Amino acid sequence: MITESLLNPAEARLQQKIDAGDYWLHRIEAGQTLRITDLEGNQAADTLFFNADDIAERYSMSDTLCGQNNVFLTAGSVLRSNLDRPMLTITADTCGRHDTLGGACSCESNTVRYDLEKRHMHSCRDSWMLAVAEKPEFGLTRRDITHNINFFMNVPVTHDGGLTFADGISAPGKYVEMVAQINVLVLISNCPQLNNPCNGYNPTPILVSVW
Repeated sequence: MITESLLNPAEARLQQKIDAGDYWLHRIEAGQTLRITDLEGNQAADTLFFNADDIAERYSMSDTLCGQNNVFLTAGSVLRSNLDRPMLTITADTCGRHDTLGGACSCESNTVRYDLEKRHMHSCRDSWMLAVAEKPEFGLTRRDITHNINFFMNVPVTHDGGLTFADGISAPGKYVEMVAQINVLVLISNCPQLNNPCNGYNPTPILVSVW
């Protein structure tokens, strides 16, 4: 559902550009608003959410989809935890829908989906693992890499219940905005994937903003 934001970017307390292949790990306090902007169009922002005060509680794809009876995320979607508690609510969305079924690219998935020679290519899981290693103060480990959201990514569901990776439906300047219901850690991998048509084979930067 297309819903415009009422927030003024000039009033954001934080804005940071994230290049393709980089990660962003940040704490968002309850009541704060996070916006992710697709700067050049059809980029995928693979995102993990954790309870900042108890990282054993984290975003759950299954609880979220069961709670909203819809496989796609958009304005009005409540992102729920593995304890079936609201973590964030999407309040604005100019893209229209976001994927939470397709998972994140990894060396293993690059090999299975594309070719053995693609195994070495950088992936979102690599970015998350780098964040875990470089930011030990957040207390995350490789065991905490679980369900994620692929903001701006187009993964249609077939009539047989399968998944397909299709051209993106986003465009330059499209954004998704969400309000934290609890204190959350946000870990984003700005996807470096070169083999998937979702980003037109051209990974590009995103912008994160916090109010």
